[in-house]
Amino acid sequence: MALDLASLLGRKNPPLVGLDISTSDVKLVEISEGSNKAFKLERYGSELLPKGAVVDGNIENIEQVSEAIRKVIKKSGVSAKNVALAMPASAVITKKIILPGNLSEQALELQVESEANQYIPFAMDEVSLDFCVIGPSANNAEEDVEVMLAASRKEKIEDRVAVAEASGLQAKVMDIESYAARASILRLIEQQPNAGQDQIYALFQIGAKVTYISILLNGEVIYERDQQFGGNQLTQDIVRNYGLAFEEAELKKKQGDLPDSYEMELLEPFLESAALEVTRAIQFFFTSTPYTRVDQIFLAGGCAVIPGLVDMIAERTKISTSVVSPFKGMELSSNVSEKALRSDAPSYLVACGLAMRRFG
Repeated sequence: MALDLASLLGRKNPPLVGLDISTSDVKLVEISEGSNKAFKLERYGSELLPKGAVVDGNIENIEQVSEAIRKVIKKSGVSAKNVALAMPASAVITKKIILPGNLSEQALELQVESEANQYIPFAMDEVSLDFCVIGPSANNAEEDVEVMLAASRKEKIEDRVAVAEASGLQAKVMDIESYAARASILRLIEQQPNAGQDQIYALFQIGAKVTYISILLNGEVIYERDQQFGGNQLTQDIVRNYGLAFEEAELKKKQGDLPDSYEMELLEPFLESAALEVTRAIQFFFTSTPYTRVDQIFLAGGCAVIPGLVDMIAERTKISTSVVSPFKGMELSSNVSEKALRSDAPSYLVACGLAMRRFG
């Protein structure tokens, strides 16, 4: 089980760089230990990917992705070679199982492989499998333990490892994107009054094509799903309306360099759609779970900083809404521009969570 999904084993190998490979770009974060054992953001950066280089979480063009990684390494000044990567949640099967607590590590490994056969619809030799013991089983008076197993197709993991190696990096950790984002958000919740105890937080990560929703209570995910909605819809509208190439439209969207008609004709309808998606997701959460409230909405992802989005979602949902930065409360090195970080930070939840793996 050398590399596999070492995310769940808590291995650390400092120094370590967090590298998030998404549909639209690659993002990189390096964190060190600052004063009083606080985190210190050393470097971060991103590089856009050519359209089609990554599709639905699958790396379609290794050379294009590794070239983007080489560019962001050079641009950010990162010198560390060890890297933590992540698989999309859709590419990983996770399952909690109950096993006897008195097993040796070798016996536990054999038992996990045996149990995994029930849940994995592939031949075991096609799969990378990993597991970690969460703790004593809550539902059993005996000495049983709860174990989380995770499995993914080897070829999908090997693609990410190949991209890292082609970029001059060594893959040391393979996490799951949703787990890495959760690590970032839990750190922020700990900074809330009373460490966020008994409060229900809804995280909306609005990406290029997909919005990922996680709802947390007391450190546990009580609901998660994804919706086919993202910033590419606005970019495509810009392409159609103004006759731009996709990459140019994406850049002008970020820089706000668009005609005066853009705000009313394209931006406002997009904001309305985003607010509607969030409202529907919360209503669906209420109707499909025993819960009847959300105390705070956190927005992340590249779209989170679009002017007017926070206010519109707060108005439509009647729930306190804010944009989150995974770097909140961290020291910043002289390599980091605080001004640029304000707009960039919300899209770095996964990369930051991966970089934090350095500290186990």
